[in-house]
This record gives sequence, C-alpha cells and structure tokens, in this order.
Amino acid sequence: MAHSPSFMATAPIPVTLIAGDGIGPEITQATKAVLSALKAPFAWDEQHAGAEICEKTGTPLPEETLKSLETTRLALKAPLATPSGTGFRSINVTLRQKFDLYANIRPARTLIPQADLARYNDIDIVLIRENIEGYYAAREYYLPHGGDPQGMALSAGYTTREECRRIVTHAFEYALAHGRKKVTLVHKANILKYLSGLFLEVGQDVAASYAGRVAYDERIVDACAMQLCLNPSQFDVIVTTNLFGDILSDQISGLTGGLGLAPGANIGENMAIFEAVHGSAPNLAGQNKANPTALILASALMLDHVGQTALATRLRTAIQETLLSGPRTADIGGTATTEEFTQAVISRLTS
Repeated sequence: MAHSPSFMATAPIPVTLIAGDGIGPEITQATKAVLSALKAPFAWDEQHAGAEICEKTGTPLPEETLKSLETTRLALKAPLATPSGTGFRSINVTLRQKFDLYANIRPARTLIPQADLARYNDIDIVLIRENIEGYYAAREYYLPHGGDPQGMALSAGYTTREECRRIVTHAFEYALAHGRKKVTLVHKANILKYLSGLFLEVGQDVAASYAGRVAYDERIVDACAMQLCLNPSQFDVIVTTNLFGDILSDQISGLTGGLGLAPGANIGENMAIFEAVHGSAPNLAGQNKANPTALILASALMLDHVGQTALATRLRTAIQETLLSGPRTADIGGTATTEEFTQAVISRLTS
C-alpha cells in the first residue's frame, strides 16, 4: 500500500481526521497523543461526520468534510454512527463508493497468545475485500406476493469483470509487496453461478499470471469459514467479494482477540481512508474505558502507506509489548483506562 512519491517528503503530510461518534473522540485523542510521541509526520485537518453532527447540521457527511477529503486524499477515521430512521445510507459505504475506495484491507494477527487457544496463537492473515460492488451496492425492492403489496423483498447485487480483475490483482500485488506466499480466493460459485462465478473465473485468470511468484488456491466461503476455525495457519492472503469479506474479516478478528484489535484500510487509486472497524459503542462514551488499539494500529497502516515503515514498525512493537505485559483495557482482560493504556504505549515509544 504505497502512496504517491509526493508523500515521501519530510514536510508534514495533511490528513483529514474524523473523530466520529460514541467512543470515537476518546480513541482519536489517544491515537493523536501516541502519534505525537512517535513524531509521526502528520498535519491534522479535523473534520466531522456521523450521527452527532447530523443532529446539528442535518447531514451526517458535511460538505466541509467532503472538501477536506478531496484535498488531502488521506484520512484517519474513528467509528461513525449512521443516523437511524432518517433515510441516510451507511456513511462508510457512501465514502467507499464516492471516492472509489475499491480495496478493503483487514490484517489480523495474534497479539495476545493464550495457552488454551494454541491453534490461534500464530495467526497472521490479511483479508482483502472488494469494497464497492456486490450486495452492498444492491438495488432493493418490495414486490407483491400472496396478496401483500410488499410481500416479497428483492435485492439485486452485481459484480463486474473489470472490478473482479482489479481487486484480485490488488491482492496478488499486495502479496508480492509484503513478502506473502499465497493468495486464497473465496467464492460461492457453486450456488451463485454468475455473481460469484464471474469472480472465480476472473480470479483464476489473474492467478495464472502470477504463477511461480505467488501460490494460489480457492475455497467456497462456508468451507473457508470452517477451516479458519480449525486450521487458520493454512491461510496467508484471502481475497473475496464484498459481503463475504465483511463476514470473514470479522470472524478472523474474533479469532485474534476481537474488533478492539482490528484496524482496516480502504484503498483507492487516488485516496486512502484508515479506520478502526469496530462500532462507536455509545454505552462506553465518556467513561475513559475504550480500547484505542484498533485506531492506533490503523494509523500504523497509514504510516506504511506514506512510506514511513520504520515508524510503523516502532508503533506496532510498542502496542505488542503493551498488550503482552500490560496494562490492558477491560475488553481484553485488563482494568486499565483509555488514558492508562495510552500512556503505557507512549512510555514504550519514548523510553
């Protein structure tokens, strides 16, 4: 995930920063503090999105935020809540489609080994999900059925040959760039003959052009889900479609400790948005209990993206050491507050 050469300069890199809803502002402040201690070369343009700003402005995605994203082409985003009962669609889906963020990258690695879960102690999987087509871009309708004018719901998802080629190629190029050995394509072509069959057909064609450089295999999605539980070490890079990727990425996060440890990246040709993939957890907001790890790890992905790999490695090492020896927040078996966990990471960065 390399950014354009212009981002390799020593000048501060402009980044749109969206603190989001619920626990978002708390984990955003924690992440900013950690990145400041790391001396990361980011200049923040703080903007708003989500349910809270919608109450004030009438829109969950203000024009000022969109203008900032169009200018910086780089963003770090905390969890957003989509206003309910208002007709607004998911903000995350809107951003992905508006800015053509076609590749969702979800790395999952075991950070806290546990003796009673030995088969999950060495997980190191990257799931690459097609991000703008499939059922998440579906047109949905009610149709008459059985005398009820809305007795049937119809959802018409789609996939294009061009997009299949782009996302599978991205997965193989990611594998080459990061020293990965194998790409597994996950599909449901045995049932969805056209929708998933096209993905499989194109994937096989792309894989052939990488023969001898990156190994390739394929799995039906339900079999993959089972095999992830039984023997996750057989997987390296997984590439799949939008809906399947959404489900499997959360499953893999569950195997490695939960969404509180799960960063994500949304990559397009000319923009990238990095995020914590967990929810806004409004029940924890303002209580100094939230785990900022996912957003901090998302910022490490952003450092990689702009060519600051040494800083990214230092940051991941500090997180790993803190998680191994403590303190930890309550969601991962500890008692630390957000501030205590953040200060422990900062201490490891500055010692």
